[in-house]
Amino acid sequence: MLCGLVALVVVPMFLGGQWVQILTSTACFALAAAGVGFMYSRLGMVSLAQVGLMGVGGWVMLRMNHGFNLPFELNLAVAATVTMVFGWVMALPALRMRGLYLALITLMAASGLEIVFSTFRFPNGGEGFWGVMPSLIAPFRRPWLATGNEAYLRYTVVMLLVGFLLIEAHRRTAPGRAWAMIRRSEAAAMASGVNVVYYKAWAFGLSGLLAGMAGGLLAGTLGLLDPATFRASESIMLFALAVVGGARHWLGAVLAAVLYRVLPGLFNNWGLDADLALVIFGAALLHALMTAPDGLAGQLLGLARRKEGSAT
Repeated sequence: MLCGLVALVVVPMFLGGQWVQILTSTACFALAAAGVGFMYSRLGMVSLAQVGLMGVGGWVMLRMNHGFNLPFELNLAVAATVTMVFGWVMALPALRMRGLYLALITLMAASGLEIVFSTFRFPNGGEGFWGVMPSLIAPFRRPWLATGNEAYLRYTVVMLLVGFLLIEAHRRTAPGRAWAMIRRSEAAAMASGVNVVYYKAWAFGLSGLLAGMAGGLLAGTLGLLDPATFRASESIMLFALAVVGGARHWLGAVLAAVLYRVLPGLFNNWGLDADLALVIFGAALLHALMTAPDGLAGQLLGLARRKEGSAT
């Protein structure tokens, strides 16, 4: 823990501006990956709209920033809440479905969001409801204690930790117990008095909340967003990498985001095509499905436990 805190304070000082932004976006996508990962690990539900929901949170964050003179934290809370409600609404037709049908419905929702973002763009300080004006980039107000890029990276990592703690709090309380019963058998859960639809909606809402936080924080990275970031295919990619990283542990979400954002950045620095990362993603997914049901995080933690056991 102490080493992590020292790294959080010291490491950003030695990074270039590009890598500070890459790591900031990595923390944002780790938060979104945690949301889609916990739904899969706790309930067996596959949501392929998480990056689209990030776009909803980012849109609301930008609109609040440019349209109202409110603090960053309040804007972020509004963005997360709106995205949570949007996740509930999106989940309504899917709550009684599972497996492939649930995945297809969320993928259709992600495709619809992709079309909306491409058509209407993201707010940039213009007038009207959509707040879009060509060639205009209005200033974005960051938190007063994190106006610089390095400080904002630290702020984003702290918010990522808040998201992990929120998931852990749910896992240890009534929702976590209900989700565990539903994962084993929906029929047995209903026979035990568990409201299956209610707790599935709760899971969608929590995942949407985390996606909204991630999108709002991502909007603060550069003060603008590109519709190409929120394509439906990116939601599929993020879910696949959440499985590769390990959906059952917070480390899996971090590994998923590192693969998603850091690896292409390294390829660019090395003069290679960033799309080569897709080849590695595919090989890593096959590896996870065939030999690592708990993902890379499960393998790393198991290796650490074995080494600790042999040392004692």
